[in-house]
Amino acid sequence: MLVQKKLFSLLLLLTFLAVRAQQEDNTIPLKTVLEEISSKDNVKFNYIEEELVLYKIIPPNTSLSLSEKIEYIESKTRLKIKKINETYYSIFNDKGLDKPLCGYLLDADSGIPIDNATIRIINTNTTVFSNEKGYFELPIVSPNAIEITHINYEKKTFSPNDLYTTDCPKIKMALDILELEEVVTQRYLTSGIYKKNDGSVEIKPSKFGILPGLTEADVLQTMQQIPGINSVDETVSNINVRGGTHDQNLFLWNGIRMFQTGHFFGLISAFNSSLAQTISVTKNGSSAFFGESVSSLIDISSHLKTVEKSSNSATVNLISAEFFSKIKLSDKSNFIISGRRSLTDFFSSPTYKNYRNKVFQNTVITNLNNNQTVDFNTDETFYFYDFTTQFQQKISPKSELAIDAIMIKNSLGVIKSNSDINRYSDLGQKNLGATINWKTNWNAKNSTQLQTYISSYSLVSKNEALDSNQILNQENKVLDIGFQIKNSHSISETVTFNNGYQFDETGVTNFDEINSPFFSRKVKEVLRKHALVAEGIFETESKNTFIKAGIRANYFSKLADFLIEPRIQFNQALSKKIRLEILGEQKSQTLSQVIDLQQDFLGIEKRRWTLANNTTVPIQKSNQISIGFSFKDKNWLITIDNFYKKITGITTSGQGFQNQLEFNRSSGNYSVIGTEVLLQKNFGKFYTWMSYSYNDNKYDFRSLTPAEFVNNYELKHCISWAGIYEWNSVKLSLGCKWHTGKPITTPKTTTLDSDNQIVYNSPNNSRLNDFFQVNFSASKEWKISKKMMLQVDASVLNILNTKNSINRFYRVNTSNNSIESLNTYALEFTPNINVKLNF
Repeated sequence: MLVQKKLFSLLLLLTFLAVRAQQEDNTIPLKTVLEEISSKDNVKFNYIEEELVLYKIIPPNTSLSLSEKIEYIESKTRLKIKKINETYYSIFNDKGLDKPLCGYLLDADSGIPIDNATIRIINTNTTVFSNEKGYFELPIVSPNAIEITHINYEKKTFSPNDLYTTDCPKIKMALDILELEEVVTQRYLTSGIYKKNDGSVEIKPSKFGILPGLTEADVLQTMQQIPGINSVDETVSNINVRGGTHDQNLFLWNGIRMFQTGHFFGLISAFNSSLAQTISVTKNGSSAFFGESVSSLIDISSHLKTVEKSSNSATVNLISAEFFSKIKLSDKSNFIISGRRSLTDFFSSPTYKNYRNKVFQNTVITNLNNNQTVDFNTDETFYFYDFTTQFQQKISPKSELAIDAIMIKNSLGVIKSNSDINRYSDLGQKNLGATINWKTNWNAKNSTQLQTYISSYSLVSKNEALDSNQILNQENKVLDIGFQIKNSHSISETVTFNNGYQFDETGVTNFDEINSPFFSRKVKEVLRKHALVAEGIFETESKNTFIKAGIRANYFSKLADFLIEPRIQFNQALSKKIRLEILGEQKSQTLSQVIDLQQDFLGIEKRRWTLANNTTVPIQKSNQISIGFSFKDKNWLITIDNFYKKITGITTSGQGFQNQLEFNRSSGNYSVIGTEVLLQKNFGKFYTWMSYSYNDNKYDFRSLTPAEFVNNYELKHCISWAGIYEWNSVKLSLGCKWHTGKPITTPKTTTLDSDNQIVYNSPNNSRLNDFFQVNFSASKEWKISKKMMLQVDASVLNILNTKNSINRFYRVNTSNNSIESLNTYALEFTPNINVKLNF
């Protein structure tokens, strides 16, 4: 009986829908209906044609009387029909509706007006744009549907009758987020940053709002706003995720592993923000398809989802100039080219001078590091550039080809001189990469992706000593070549199974040569890796439950080592407001960075890549698990994450010690217990957030005494705050960062021992003073024409000009046998301005 009732109800529903669809097909313009009535009933109607053009109705039954037909028309429209005499009737509009078709466009989440949206009457040439208040007004009245489009919002289509009201209605627009079901939070910290249900944070630079201290969506500066991600030395080339080192993060650009991530030796991201489409940041629970990192994953993609129309941009700031051009070659192909070059060898802006002072502290540029005070002058020539090309072609409705290439370079030349001698030193850093990616959809449920890639990195320096004829040449080179295949199988609407194979060959060359006394060393190592991957995804249709579980089987042929790495992501809606997240992973890493001497490579980019050999350099392995909750209601967002992370196989040379362990070569591990909290509130045009992170990060080197002590990268307490105001095309942001000081090791006494060496306390027995910095940003857009937009951004880093010490070490001054303390300081008050023209 119950089944019969359900079938009957379903039949009624289908019948209703069929009748409704048929009725909609039978509608005709109201003007035609009136003409038919005039002809049949021998009457005439007076009207303003613009007031009728909106309406399409089903004609009244011909058996009705004239008065019944008039009542029917009035019930189906907002018109009034007045009888003048037996022959003439007057049709007029409601006085309250006597206005243009207009409306206000508002962001569905924040209520902020949306300007520069395109409002088009379909099948006509009529197009208007919303102004800074989100207001638009159509110059004509048409029965055709109205379409609204905006680069940051989902397309919206509606009937003109929706605008035929007594006032101008408010139309709410939803942010355009592909795969919306995967997003837990649409605005995380600022517009264009999303928290996803797999635990990752996704950044879309094209939709980026504003953050304190940034003039654009610098990829690696932006990710440092995420709780748990910091940099102890205020650079993008030394990013510490949950207490890890920079080399423990995996940086990918369109699937290519990048070994160089910064320009200006770490102060600027090497990835052009005009090019990037999506940046995914994963602190834990990464997919089993990603290996070679024991900390985080930063996956940058510049691939387009569809073939897009041509567009261009040109940008200039106080450090560099860049261009971006997207060319639509056909309906099936795009070609994209971008480039950026520094202006530092043409003029020295205040921004450059502050960056220069920050980078060259306590290096061969400002100090010879020979434990003596020597007076000399320096003259530097520095520049950087990056260049990318990208080609995407739809081979068929089911297949797509993408070819990408990237080049990044830093170059520094230094002339050191005193009254008698000139010496030249140089440092060059370069990363080249290319990839070919092919994807095909065999059918609606099965697809395959093939990729081959190559990445070449080199760090080369020459250092001519001023006080002797000694010349030191150094090289560190990496060549990474790989191939991978990924298959995806949609088993049902809720279950997907992915599997694949990956091959990677990495070669590392280290070269050091001194002319006097002559010494030369060249070491080349090669390691081949094979990986099999299997991954299952389950997500309920309601999106309340999400589970991704995977396993990665690694085989390292030279080391004859086999490692199994499980991964898990679990996200569950406990209610409409609260979600639970559990993430876990085991990962490994064979390529890492070490420091042989602090003076290597001019003491600027002193880290060199090296391969694991399972003797002096073990394979690094990680175990991490985290549990978190998110609460979202009434424009409040609260997230809490608790985690435990342990990394084994680290070496003292990879941790950057500048104390009694600087020349020690030991292996050990570190473990971190931490908590990360974010509170965010949206007040409409103004929103604010505050984050807090706690880290208890300890080393464990069994061969040292003491074996356990504080990690070099422990920032025990970190607090960040930002207030952001967005009004029309103006954006303002003020924020501050505070964290406890970096651990340091102090001398036991102020005098040297009998061997003229410093006697230290236990490693990391003390800390620097707390770090505090206030930053500001502002942005304004002007629409110059339909196809041209000007954007000006300004920022000030360290607006209070606080003197923050970010490192301190000690050395012996042999001229008077005393102990010297050397401090490295963060950036001073540093302004910048960025001008971008989109056309």
